[in-house]
Amino acid sequence: MNLQAKLIMSALCIGALPLAQATDFEDFGKVVRVVPQVEQINRPRQECRTEYVQVQAPPQQRSAGGSIVGGLAGALLGSQVGSGNGRTAAAAAGAIAGAVVGDRVDNQNNYQGGPQEQAIKQCRQVDHWESRNNGYQVTYDYRGRNYTSIMSYDPGERIRLRVSIEPAQQ
Repeated sequence: MNLQAKLIMSALCIGALPLAQATDFEDFGKVVRVVPQVEQINRPRQECRTEYVQVQAPPQQRSAGGSIVGGLAGALLGSQVGSGNGRTAAAAAGAIAGAVVGDRVDNQNNYQGGPQEQAIKQCRQVDHWESRNNGYQVTYDYRGRNYTSIMSYDPGERIRLRVSIEPAQQ
């Protein structure tokens, strides 16, 4: 080899030296273990149920309309019977009797109270725990040494690695 070829070869080797010092390449490692990273999250929710309880119903309000109408009708009919002071007494007796009959007719279907069932809705907050996967703790073997990394997915049986080699600095 002549001197000129040696010089060119030396220049090429010196020019390639920085590339040989820092090398990146891809390789594969064997996955040894995968552990899911699970987080427990509480999402409270409301549960409701309906219970039936016995309550005392209040009596309904009595109507006075039947007493008034019955009293007027009884007084009118009573005044038609008798004469003089008897007419006044008959009108008074007719008014009393008419008021009693009118009240009974008007209020005969009114409920007088008593026990009845009432629906009561009761709600409460209860804990509701959910599990959420936050990733995977992956242990893998690369050239006889174990390494561990947290990943967002399960890599399977082997893992692709980016390997970087750099010389030690003094």
